[in-house]
Amino acid sequence: MAATNARAARTKPATPELLVLDVLESRRVSPHMVRVTLGGRDAATFVPLGFDQWFRLFIPVSENSLARVPAKLTTLSYVRFLTVSKTDRPVLRNYTVRAHRPDGPRGPEIDVDFVVHDATDGGDAGPATTWAQECRPGATVAILDEGHLYAAPADTDHHLVVVDESGLPAAAGILGSLPADARGTVLIEVPSAEDRQDLTGPEGVRVEYVVRTDPHAVPGRAVLAVASALEVDGAAPYVFVAGEQGLVTDLRRHLVQRGVPKERITFTGYWRAGKSR
Repeated sequence: MAATNARAARTKPATPELLVLDVLESRRVSPHMVRVTLGGRDAATFVPLGFDQWFRLFIPVSENSLARVPAKLTTLSYVRFLTVSKTDRPVLRNYTVRAHRPDGPRGPEIDVDFVVHDATDGGDAGPATTWAQECRPGATVAILDEGHLYAAPADTDHHLVVVDESGLPAAAGILGSLPADARGTVLIEVPSAEDRQDLTGPEGVRVEYVVRTDPHAVPGRAVLAVASALEVDGAAPYVFVAGEQGLVTDLRRHLVQRGVPKERITFTGYWRAGKSR
């Protein structure tokens, strides 16, 4: 992740441990989104926390490369991990839980959505996106749970969530975790109308999709314009912004200038335009 203020406030898993999972299915759910379903092996050990729960994903590059993954990712173990030759070092990326089913037809299942970017949208397909499109059932990966970043204070009377397509899974998880009486607005930018997903949340939370009309525009610019024009409702709002780095830094700056206290804004840059994912 890039710019963020969420580290200190995040909810961490009680007992983080490396879990080895199998690919159960990979399918295209929209023009710019591939969903990989993971399960088997250690899936029953995974503890769902809801909201924008995220994890480290380790994709093997050789037959025994997952053996190179540390059981816990500390500063020291990460430095050691980086010393492993690229021919044996698994690809490491961060992803969000799109959905968790404790009693799926094949046992516990975790859905992970991968954004498939066009060559015109400011970035190239990275190794994780390529893997998601090419993986087959039976492929093995490892994940390390990192908890969630969403940290609305108890007195929050309006939830504002603003994301680009890379933050759509986080928005879905947040909507499904909010209390039934929550009020707020969720703004999600997507590359095309066909990339919209049906999301379920409290009746008092409005979900609006912002479709990017310019295929050459940097993701996040369209939803930034919509969010910047909003009047932030409530006497005690809480804002969660995630996605391309420019979106999160620019919107946070705008909201602070509008009087939203910094401590009531969680912002996290998932990626930066021009870099592969």
